[in-house]
Amino acid sequence: MSYPEPRVIPRSDHPISRANIDREALKVMHRLRDEGFCAYLVGGGVRDLLLGKTPKDFDISTDAKPGELRKIFRNSRIIGRRFRLVQVFFHGGKIVEVSTFRCRSEFEINGSEIETLASDNTFGSPAEDAFRRDLTINALFYEIADFSIIDYTGGVEDLRRGLVRLIGDPDRRLIRDPVRMLRAIRHAARAALIIEEQTWRAILRHVDKLSLCPDSRLRDELTKDLQAGASRAWVELALASGIFFQLFPFYRSVLPAPDPKALDRQTVEQVSPLTDLLFQLLTVVDRLVAMGKTPTEDILLALLLLPWAEARFGLLHGKPDRAEAYRFSRQLRENLEEILVPFNIKRHIKELMATLLANLPLLLTHGAQPVAEGKGGRQWPRWLTSKGYFPRCQVFYELYLAAVSGTELPVGTGIGVAAPPVVKPKKSRSRSGSRRVGRAPAFANGGIFGLKK
Repeated sequence: MSYPEPRVIPRSDHPISRANIDREALKVMHRLRDEGFCAYLVGGGVRDLLLGKTPKDFDISTDAKPGELRKIFRNSRIIGRRFRLVQVFFHGGKIVEVSTFRCRSEFEINGSEIETLASDNTFGSPAEDAFRRDLTINALFYEIADFSIIDYTGGVEDLRRGLVRLIGDPDRRLIRDPVRMLRAIRHAARAALIIEEQTWRAILRHVDKLSLCPDSRLRDELTKDLQAGASRAWVELALASGIFFQLFPFYRSVLPAPDPKALDRQTVEQVSPLTDLLFQLLTVVDRLVAMGKTPTEDILLALLLLPWAEARFGLLHGKPDRAEAYRFSRQLRENLEEILVPFNIKRHIKELMATLLANLPLLLTHGAQPVAEGKGGRQWPRWLTSKGYFPRCQVFYELYLAAVSGTELPVGTGIGVAAPPVVKPKKSRSRSGSRRVGRAPAFANGGIFGLKK
């Protein structure tokens, strides 16, 4: 298959400076060049730099094979099954991931369209690697030799126009991997971009095919969507496209369905009070992320399900006594078990979610009361603060109040809110161990932007 010549944007015509590129990533690229290989900064890192953002990751692609990379970088390991790549370790837990250029699999070029995600580990050229990626804005290469940008797919122009576009035939690409529609709306939400018309219409046609994807993969992608700092914008696109109702069918009876006459607008035209509540709650999530705090999975999902719980149980307006609260808690747990089956969420996470939701009415009923005059402040009933669940539920309560009132988040909100984890290199195990080193599910280590393939 022949590919068009790329557009090469010289350093004088783009804003990317080496000063904004991670020092260790530069070291890796220069080392590869010194060894006679080509090395590009690729994908989301180039996209974010062009948008004036600081990339979360700096990923590199090269024509060096994984085995050659291991010889060049002693401080590295090969990971992955479907897409083998090399992690290069540096002091302080810093990891730079290096992949070999790959081509589209023979299956994707000629195979049946009713199957998804055949194994693909075939090495290729830079052009083949660019065209096998998901989105044009994620298929950009930064050349360290002359500081130019190499653009095979029109990603630079799409960024200039504010568009998210699938590479190639959008119908075929979504049938091949339906999760690509989640990535499209994620990037549109994060960068305030518009999904290109043909890509958007293909998403509308193939929303139902998300059911073909593994449950664990959808859960991981959803968590990334909600923790990306643009969950409010994400949920609006997910609602407008119908993706939200495909992921959460129990919300069909709670929130208004998309207006068929407004599907091309990529906005929610019909808004209910519970839709507004959902938007307010996710705005709080985005504020937390902007503060450098990432909500833990139980708090994140409990906030997401709060409008459903209000519609199902009248959660926010009940005033249960303790006996009734126990019965309600049991019923809520049973319902969560049922509706969360498709996401294969760990039992202890579901228990924490149920605790947060079930006790919110209790905290709303017995809210902190003013103390005696002259002493200042407010306090909770002592019988409530003595409960083991109180500190975590208080955080959830305060996040809810911040959402519905629009006030600043309480100072000290931190219980149950995790800081971004520091990734450390794994210690190698002895060969006699029962577990293999570096083995993980096919989608556990990324690939969400089409960068690590």
